[in-house]
Amino acid sequence: MEPKSPAPSWVSPAVVTWRLDSFGSDAGQRVHVEFYVNENTFKERLKLFFIKNQRSSLRIRIFNFCLKVLTCVLYIIRVMTDNPAQLRNTWELIFWVDRKTPVWAIQVIVASISFMEAMLLMYLSYKGNIWEQMFQVSFLLEMLNTVPFIITIFWPTLRNLFIPVFLNCWLAKHALENMINDLHRAIQRTHSAMFNQVLILICTLLCLVFTGTCGIQHLERAGRNSLSLFNSLYFCIVTFSTVGFGDVTPQIWPSQLLVVVMICVALVVLPLQFEELIYLWMERQKSGGNYSRHRAQTEKHAVLCVSSLKMDLLMDFLNEFYAHPHTQDYYVVILCPCEADSQVRRVLQIPLWSQRVIYLQGSVLKNQDLLRAKMDDAEACFILSSRNEADRMAADHQTILRAWAVKDFAPNCPLYVQILKPENKFHVKFADHVVCEEEFKYALLALNCLCPATSTLVTLLVHTSRGQEGQQSPEQWQRMYGRCSGNEVYHICLSDSMFFREYENKSFTYAAFHAHKKYGVCLIGIKREDNKSILLNPGPRHVMAGGDTCYYINITKEENSAFTVRQEAHQGKNRGHCDILNSPSGLPVHSIIASMGTVAMDFQNTSPTGDTAKLAPPTENGLGSRRPSIAPVLEITDSASLLPCDLLSDQSEDEAAHSDEDVPSASECMKGYPPNSPYIGSSPTLCHLLLQKAPFCCLRLDKACEHVSFEDAKAYGFKNKLIIVSAETAGNGLYNFIVPLRAYYRPRRELNPIVLLLDNLPDEHFLEAISCFPMVYYMVGTIDNLDSLLQCGVLYADNLVVVDKESTMSAEEDYMADAKTIVNVQTMFRLFPSLSIITELTHPSNMRFMQFRAKDCYSLALSKLEKKERDKGSNLAFMFRLPFAAGRVFSISMLDTLLYQCFVKDYMIPITRLLLGLDTTPGSGYLCAMRVCESDLWIRTYGRLFQKLCSTSSEIPIGIYRTESHMFLPSESQYSVSSEGWSDTKETKGDEPKVLTRSSSGSDQSEHPLLRRKSMHWTRRLSRRAMKRSDSSFFSSLPKHSASRRSEREELTELVRNRMQHLGLHTGFKDVSNLTASDVMNRVNLGYLQGELNDQQNSLSYVLVNPAPDTHLQLNDVVFLIRPDPLAHVPAEPPVRPHFKESRPDTPEMNQV
Repeated sequence: MEPKSPAPSWVSPAVVTWRLDSFGSDAGQRVHVEFYVNENTFKERLKLFFIKNQRSSLRIRIFNFCLKVLTCVLYIIRVMTDNPAQLRNTWELIFWVDRKTPVWAIQVIVASISFMEAMLLMYLSYKGNIWEQMFQVSFLLEMLNTVPFIITIFWPTLRNLFIPVFLNCWLAKHALENMINDLHRAIQRTHSAMFNQVLILICTLLCLVFTGTCGIQHLERAGRNSLSLFNSLYFCIVTFSTVGFGDVTPQIWPSQLLVVVMICVALVVLPLQFEELIYLWMERQKSGGNYSRHRAQTEKHAVLCVSSLKMDLLMDFLNEFYAHPHTQDYYVVILCPCEADSQVRRVLQIPLWSQRVIYLQGSVLKNQDLLRAKMDDAEACFILSSRNEADRMAADHQTILRAWAVKDFAPNCPLYVQILKPENKFHVKFADHVVCEEEFKYALLALNCLCPATSTLVTLLVHTSRGQEGQQSPEQWQRMYGRCSGNEVYHICLSDSMFFREYENKSFTYAAFHAHKKYGVCLIGIKREDNKSILLNPGPRHVMAGGDTCYYINITKEENSAFTVRQEAHQGKNRGHCDILNSPSGLPVHSIIASMGTVAMDFQNTSPTGDTAKLAPPTENGLGSRRPSIAPVLEITDSASLLPCDLLSDQSEDEAAHSDEDVPSASECMKGYPPNSPYIGSSPTLCHLLLQKAPFCCLRLDKACEHVSFEDAKAYGFKNKLIIVSAETAGNGLYNFIVPLRAYYRPRRELNPIVLLLDNLPDEHFLEAISCFPMVYYMVGTIDNLDSLLQCGVLYADNLVVVDKESTMSAEEDYMADAKTIVNVQTMFRLFPSLSIITELTHPSNMRFMQFRAKDCYSLALSKLEKKERDKGSNLAFMFRLPFAAGRVFSISMLDTLLYQCFVKDYMIPITRLLLGLDTTPGSGYLCAMRVCESDLWIRTYGRLFQKLCSTSSEIPIGIYRTESHMFLPSESQYSVSSEGWSDTKETKGDEPKVLTRSSSGSDQSEHPLLRRKSMHWTRRLSRRAMKRSDSSFFSSLPKHSASRRSEREELTELVRNRMQHLGLHTGFKDVSNLTASDVMNRVNLGYLQGELNDQQNSLSYVLVNPAPDTHLQLNDVVFLIRPDPLAHVPAEPPVRPHFKESRPDTPEMNQV
């Protein structure tokens, strides 16, 4: 068959010509086939014009509506020109009227047109039953008001016959309804059912009032006192409103009968209309209605798309979104397919949110609902996944479809997407900002093992706070911790900054140190004007330029700060008129206030390059011996003083090769990029890798194979402590847990073995991805099985990470989703009290149950403090819970604010990913930590430590992780101490008898060494007393339940020992002098070396983000550092040289990590 030939211009488009090919019997003949011949008839063409075509039928209905309204107007004109005095008989006044000739002529013309239109529509809509169409109410009314006028043309004596033309108002109402429907069809917009119902109700009321007014006025013409149209209208309004004054009443029975009929009709029709209206109103309240187009054009709004809206999610979003002054005038439109529950509705009725938050029930996949939310005019669209779903992969699929739908409907709307699984991230890479939950979660948990409380540090940085939490607390650590929690990350251009513009053309390290010394701000990174990548601590080689964007940590941004010069006490006499901080205009800095500052910061008026840059250490033991002073930070670093870093070398390789047999040597390991990534979109990271991939059988820890004969962690003889991860399945997110622990900048001799304790066997793809990493193993087991814990080496572990299980995230009662995890962790805490357990929870509010102890008065006091902070409107009310402050518990929902903050701070996700090691940018530093030992206390303050690090290793400290040992009263710790110890306590602490701090966070003890020594002597005496089991006075001072505590511990120890013997694990130690570090850890966990002092002494830990320069250092403080990239300035072709240990200019004490 040949293709269609083009039809000539005179042929109808519906006519198609075909030519049969040579295989047909009529080869060469043309056959004309005409389709849709039924529409070519005259009737069908008329039907298409009057009914089917939206635009033409709309014009017809508008014309019909105007005709009906014109007939009602002509009736009113006829009534106004009527003269009933010519007729004296009562019935004549009812059936005959005085109709003027011009009015009659116009009415005849209008009636003729209406009659012909009605007959035509009846013909076109005929479907075989003529009687059904003839007895329609609209057709009968049409005939009643048109046929009599047509008859008067041929019978002139009937020209004054009364015709109830006012009944055309009902036909006008019907025409108006059809006109509205055709109008919405023509412009292709869905109209609101609520609008239609309101229109029908209003039209029904108007028609009832107009019909009653005209009918009563006409019938009362036959009475003694005729009524005007106005009086009749007044009577109808008073009657239908059930007021009934009685001053105007009908006088004759026909008009009275009409009133009765009208009231009956109103009692039947109006309730039905109101019922439908109320039903639609209730449905609209559930669905939320529409976001006004006028409001969308005049006001700014953001759309929140969720599959189910919970109370906690809503409050976290609203509190964080409206925490910034920039978003105070925004509206929030919530688009959710589910009906809002009672809690959400109550919250949205609060005046604070009712005027700014609009809830719409609808689906993102429907363009109608997106149009209701005015998505094309939105400033941002947040698409959140439902993490409580049993199938998280299905939840991601729904999120992906929502993102695609929004991008298709409103391509210019910025998208902020939250995804759960990392393998689904590449589907939404077109979004402006994407947060993958499992990526961030596992990276945070991994860094928690290396840098304690990294999760708390990041959570505090991504939450909006003013630093006012805990300021009314009597405890100093709470005040300091709450004040430092207000630090956030901000950005500013260097040329516009008061903080950094004086450091133009100086090194980054120089600018960071002096900005912190003078202003208290911590410069952590920059972004070049010609480069889109953010660099954390680019190092001293980077020279600050005027176009650089500076990223810094501070209580508030520079634009909201006021500056006041504070002279130091020892410089007040000699340097009273120092002008080092003058502005370019010549005005002193204290007269410059930027944009109505909300926070005033005092800074010292010191010269950045003066003699004060060299801080002399204190004398020791009153003698004249002095330690070396801290070198100044150079403005421009001499490149000759910076040793290049070799990509393939490791300063600890030689030591590891000779000292640690279990650590892979240089001949077994290399540095490179992992060859197999478990999912698309993972950032390549340089890691420690095996030269040859380990066989899958060797990855199984608890089963021997032909290559390895070990069946438990003890048999491997690891020198470094283990890191155990308990997870339900080996998901791709676990890959992000391993990569930071095997990053190239971690010394090889410090690599911790990683054991994955999985509920289910991993698949081969996951094993293929982890087989290239050294010392990574897995075994099948659960944390609620003691045998599994002992086999995986819990006695030799430094950290146990408990990941929230997907199967328990959804529960009938939401907050019960963490019940199993909390109880299991509590059991491990009782069995292994010295083990560091890091737990992930679904709900942050459940963190109060971690390491729970009944009748703990101190925890009760913290609970009351949390309630007070929540009542004050704090976004971080849970921050004072000890497990969170110490970094022992973490919930991924606490990082939801990271996505919300990106609306105002679009750099927060890249900075967080760089901190966690999820992204590696050439030249960007990484997060690490160092511990302050006793030999480092000569540095004294955090500011001097800042100078020490900047001048030697170019590291930027950003915070402190501090641990304090607290001695509680008997009522708090459930134990009592002797009267001698209590007298020492009162002598040591004075007015604070409740909480006794051995190493407080302030400057009180550090400034008074005698007080500190006395407190430490008292602690030693107390510990010696506690260890004397034969002291009868000590036993008499203990409550009865303390003995049960010890017996319970002995029972637990015996249980663990029996299970170890059953599994064939080593339990006894005869020669104490030959104990290794792992054996000591084993005995401590089993309770052999566990003294009663731990029962009486509780420690608390907390994070200080960007503390003040004069903050005193304490023993065992862990300092968070951003270390520069060692590969930032490696030559393109590094020279081949033998391995040797690089000498560093700083002291060995400062290199403890």
